[in-house]
Amino acid sequence: MRLLSIMLASALAGACFTPSALAQKVYGPGVTDKEIKIGNIMPYSGPASAYGVIGKTETAFFQMINDQGGINGRRIDFISYDDGYSPPKTVEQARKLVENDNVLMIFNSLGTPPNSAIQKYMNEQKVPQLFVATGASKWDDPTNFPWTMGWQPSYQAEARIYAKYILKTKPNAKIAILYQDDDYGKDYLKGFLDGLNGKLRPVAQLTYETTDATIDSQMTQLQSSGADTFFNITTPKFAAMAIRKAHELGWKPTQFLNNVSASVGSVLKPAGFDAAQGVISTGYLKDANDPSWKDDAGYKRWAAFVDKYMPGADKSDLSLVYGYTVAQTLVHVLRTCGDDLSRANVMKQASNIRNLSLDMLLPGIKVNTSPTNFAPIQQEELEAFRGDRWNLFGEVYDAATLEK
Repeated sequence: MRLLSIMLASALAGACFTPSALAQKVYGPGVTDKEIKIGNIMPYSGPASAYGVIGKTETAFFQMINDQGGINGRRIDFISYDDGYSPPKTVEQARKLVENDNVLMIFNSLGTPPNSAIQKYMNEQKVPQLFVATGASKWDDPTNFPWTMGWQPSYQAEARIYAKYILKTKPNAKIAILYQDDDYGKDYLKGFLDGLNGKLRPVAQLTYETTDATIDSQMTQLQSSGADTFFNITTPKFAAMAIRKAHELGWKPTQFLNNVSASVGSVLKPAGFDAAQGVISTGYLKDANDPSWKDDAGYKRWAAFVDKYMPGADKSDLSLVYGYTVAQTLVHVLRTCGDDLSRANVMKQASNIRNLSLDMLLPGIKVNTSPTNFAPIQQEELEAFRGDRWNLFGEVYDAATLEK
């Protein structure tokens, strides 16, 4: 018996020093050998409810990943709550996800005001606020907010693209602007005015609130300003209203529409294709309405996903493309984490992405981050709406080369 005990002790001691034993698993909150718990906040109700499709797409995408075996054998438990695009409700839902649901992170929560309301809290708690669904410039601030990262192109950089194009093609333009009176609208406005660099000054600038029933009054005033160029800085519901109202008024300015409302299904179709002809925006995602992508491998994978996991969904809604593509980015990060699924390693891997190609990004546009660059996508192309789809034109703009 004594000899047996010595042999067992020796065997156990030897096992403790094997390489596999030294490779310890590191788990943050919400992670087990079988599960990764991820939180999300979306406006399934309220003035920005058109964006709720993004959350539904992500839910379906993670179901597909789970059906394929999950992330390194772990299924994703995706918990998505509604905040109605109301910052106080966002705070409530964020606390619930972090303190009650014990999620590893909050992923792709939507909106500039909602995310602004929880940014300090998330960083104090050292919980990843990862790939937020807003292009405000404040998300690219790893020094002061190392736990917050954006995903889509910067609003300010996008607005500078429009300004650069206007200065080149309409140097005497009379510009009218409608913008949402919050951090989101003001971020776009700042980028646009910075891009004009004092060479042109808008003849009219008006705001609206998300609680407004209509924007008819603002559109009538903007038309009366004599403007021949219109920058439409609005979320989907109001973007459709503005495009339609301009058409009803017989006002035919050159229209620029911020990318966050460039969805054919949720904006241009409701506005009326007749009213939307010639509208200019920017793109970094493939337009599912464009038949030129029908033989593209990435498009085929996206279309097959929608057909199987979101049957009946409107493929013309850009939110389906957005939700799919940002979810692909997160899956890449989680896979590179391996068995170190700590919150710190999630941010480390998210800030070390190199030339990542994704199914529905436009050719040549890739995801890149670094510890000093928390702006994953920085390239966009101009596009004009013709017929029933977007048509790309001109050069590819890179935020890094645009004058700040």
